[in-house]
Amino acid sequence: MFRIGVDVGGTNTDSVLIDIARSRESNRGVLSFHKAPTTLNVSDGIEAAVRSVLEASGVAPDRISCLSIGTTAFINAVLEADARRLARVAVIRLCGPYTRQCPPFIDFPNCLRVLMQGYVAYIDGGLEIDGREIAPLNEQQLVEECKIIKEKGIRNVCMAGFLVVLSGIFSPLDSSGKQEIVARDTVYRELGSTVNVVCSRDVGQLGLLERENASILNASILTFARRTIRGFQQAMHRLGLRCPLFLTQNDGTLTCAASAARLPIRTFASGPTNSMRGAAFLAGLDEGKRQFDGKSVIVVDVGGTTTDVGVLLSSGFPRQSAAFIEIAGVRTNFSMADVQSIGLGGGSRVRTTSTPSGMRATVGPDSVGHNITNDALVFGGNILTATDIVIANGRVKLGDTEKVSRLDSSIVSSAEAAVKKHLERIIDKMKTSPEDITVLLVGGGSIIAPAKLSGVREIIRPPFFSVANAVGAAMAKVAGEVDTIEFLEFRSLSSVVEDIKEIAIRKAIASGADPTTIKIVEVTNLPVQYVTNQATRIIVKSAGELAPDARVFSNEEDPDSDVLLPASGEEVDPGREEYGHPDDIEGSGIDIDSYKPDIRADRSWYISETDLEWIADGCGVLGTGGGGSPYPPFLIARQMLREGKHIIVIDADDVPEDAVFVRCTFMGSPSVSNERLQGGNEIPTSIQAVLRYQGLGDFAGTISDEIGGGNGIQPMIVAAEMGKPVLDADLMGRAYPNMYQSLPGAYNIPNGLAPCAISDGIGNTIIMPSASNSHSVEHILRIVTTEMGSKSGVSMAPLSRKACQEYGIARSVSQAWRIGRALALCRKRNDMKGIPSAILEIQNGSCLFIGKIVDVHREVRKGFTWGRVTIAPLREDEEEDNSASSQASAPQYGPEDHLVIPFQNENLYAYIESPSIVERKVLVTVPDLITVLDSQSGTALGTPEYRYGLRVTVIALAGDPKWTKTPEGLACGGPTAFGLNDLAFTPMAEYTNAESVITQYAAC
Repeated sequence: MFRIGVDVGGTNTDSVLIDIARSRESNRGVLSFHKAPTTLNVSDGIEAAVRSVLEASGVAPDRISCLSIGTTAFINAVLEADARRLARVAVIRLCGPYTRQCPPFIDFPNCLRVLMQGYVAYIDGGLEIDGREIAPLNEQQLVEECKIIKEKGIRNVCMAGFLVVLSGIFSPLDSSGKQEIVARDTVYRELGSTVNVVCSRDVGQLGLLERENASILNASILTFARRTIRGFQQAMHRLGLRCPLFLTQNDGTLTCAASAARLPIRTFASGPTNSMRGAAFLAGLDEGKRQFDGKSVIVVDVGGTTTDVGVLLSSGFPRQSAAFIEIAGVRTNFSMADVQSIGLGGGSRVRTTSTPSGMRATVGPDSVGHNITNDALVFGGNILTATDIVIANGRVKLGDTEKVSRLDSSIVSSAEAAVKKHLERIIDKMKTSPEDITVLLVGGGSIIAPAKLSGVREIIRPPFFSVANAVGAAMAKVAGEVDTIEFLEFRSLSSVVEDIKEIAIRKAIASGADPTTIKIVEVTNLPVQYVTNQATRIIVKSAGELAPDARVFSNEEDPDSDVLLPASGEEVDPGREEYGHPDDIEGSGIDIDSYKPDIRADRSWYISETDLEWIADGCGVLGTGGGGSPYPPFLIARQMLREGKHIIVIDADDVPEDAVFVRCTFMGSPSVSNERLQGGNEIPTSIQAVLRYQGLGDFAGTISDEIGGGNGIQPMIVAAEMGKPVLDADLMGRAYPNMYQSLPGAYNIPNGLAPCAISDGIGNTIIMPSASNSHSVEHILRIVTTEMGSKSGVSMAPLSRKACQEYGIARSVSQAWRIGRALALCRKRNDMKGIPSAILEIQNGSCLFIGKIVDVHREVRKGFTWGRVTIAPLREDEEEDNSASSQASAPQYGPEDHLVIPFQNENLYAYIESPSIVERKVLVTVPDLITVLDSQSGTALGTPEYRYGLRVTVIALAGDPKWTKTPEGLACGGPTAFGLNDLAFTPMAEYTNAESVITQYAAC
């Protein structure tokens, strides 16, 4: 029943020994703890820390049931852009002609891109969503790329061995391993046994860019991580410990050493998660001993190198992250606790500059880390650190105070102000209400924190606060996870899931979980769209307490131990003093209130990166769950701006009536859009085909069929490439699943849908000259698109400016910009609860519901994903803040009332389901807009992103009268268009015409 938890941080290595049998006592079973400097050779620090707790407690090594280690060392290297620990990576995409408009590293901050980007290659390969090959893996191309990598010397910075990431389109669906796995074996053959190959399918989930980003981070840190884990094992050998060695993962569960050495990124956020779990355990929140007045608590863990901040609910569990996670500004799709980290700690370097008003100091983001006892001034060094500052101010007595007694007072006050500002900013960023909140302060570096912080009403330090992360490591649970593709033809989904649950439970037991405590904590069913074999992706996760007599692989029994144990005389740290230069990954820091878009004298709106970001966010809201993610198109368009191209938006009033605008859109599955990123030829090829067919030599500009989702950005990409402007309008005002559900299709105008052209970008282009009816366009193009891999570039018949105005939604680009600006303002003010009201000031509607997703059901019918998402109110212990808020405009419902939203790619209607209601209470239906927002970020969620546990806010916006107040609009876009014949449409609010950004700012 004795456990040792260790946390290896950038500055200190903490350890704690806990008697589980005494965990309900006032000392929480903590028998001894120790804090020792993290040494250059991590095994020395671990040995000192563990030996200390063993000697202090009197517990013999053979009585220890497990050693659990958590560390921030890996993520610290990324946050600090530390070139000593980050290696350059060669990325080979198995993609054929696709994805090239959105290359690897496109959304990396400059400081990390410079350090990590070694080489990028594209070769034939990749899969379609139904498992077919886009192109067979081209081994000869791969061999040639290996030669180039070898010539360029893209090798691990810290030890011999090449670093290669293989990233294939839809590789997680490759159950037979015919692409990434075969490619891996070829790379091994060509580059030798020292090559380090990371297959993206082993790292992340569906979503090519996010999975690839995570794989790059994993590869770049791989050698340093393996060296670190070798140090852990070496320490165990010297201490005589023969118990299992675990590392804690991002979700707070345990993994064996060999698995952690292969996938260190899964431990990136283990330090902060351990700290939060340890803080909850030490404060008694796991037993409900402290309620903090029903309010959530922010946990601030200040180490020697970083400060990690998360939100701890009054139930004692961390708030879960949003749909996507950013690690040092790099977007990934891991599920983990919602934790933000900044480069601030006790060892943070303080730099000074002279100004007319005195000396000015900056603190961090780099740190002396484990060298603080040698480098800090108070310990006889020559580097000014944050710890020196608090000692110079007399708040802490440590080291030789005489060595900092003569520091310039302006330096001390400026540095303390900088520390205070850093903490207030990160705490403010994590808050979802502007009201003051309680902070649980832990970590050895917390001595640098001031006694008072703006926005904080109370700061609490629990017992053993300095080793909370080690406590969390000791108390971590054990998980078993299965992520698989199953084919349900002639099989029952429920029976398949039950079988997988048993496998997940067996995995947890094999990893050391107590069978009596195991629970299934996650079941996710994601049907694969546009396939005929009823394929579905099933993810099941189980978790339980570590068994007292758990016996997983010991060091001698571990088949990978020979790989992990340090070689004789291996260099622990290359000793290079080289750092990247972290840039501002949070944006340009513009003043949103005073920002004005660039409107030229001719009323042309030159889009900036800020405008583009706001438009993309607004397109997400207007997408009503569909239209594809705006994120990849946003990155592509932003890259074009950075390359010197222009995106210009014009108002219809400034264009002749007969000017022709071509229509730009992608057709297909949102799931495909997130994987098979565009190559760049799909839509332009379709445009040229339809122009040739109609005998049109040129066109005035571009327009989107739907402003909702990623398709709202596509006209900007095409226009920037072709040197044309974009019309401030679209032909839908939202997103719909069918091609005929645009206003030209609804009103059946001449040339409204046909002729049209469709292309897959790899040489297959089809022109449809005419159609017997609008539905035929959808059915025929859908069949073709399915054959093209469920994604194709489409250009419907070009329209005159007059037709675009009469059968379109005016100024919808301006509408998207204003919605995005409102979101940015709320984020800046950390007023997430104010987001619904801010959006509703732009367009009439209402906030329908605030709660948590508790169920998602999906099935594929005739090529479309039909389903429903169920949202429950937050329980009292899940509430971020129980106090009343003038911004919380959602109606109040009982604890058993659920909001249900059925969807067909896009959200169709919303109703209240309650035991007290005999008939369901329908709140809103199409063609009004229903959007689900992530409550923590305000970002609109697509239907593929709905998953259990996400906190969401549901809003509804009025649809344009062309949809809501005409027989044609209702027949094409109302409830009956989706077979919902029992639902009558009632407009929820009066539509407000969008205000032109061009007109508003033209005179400024």
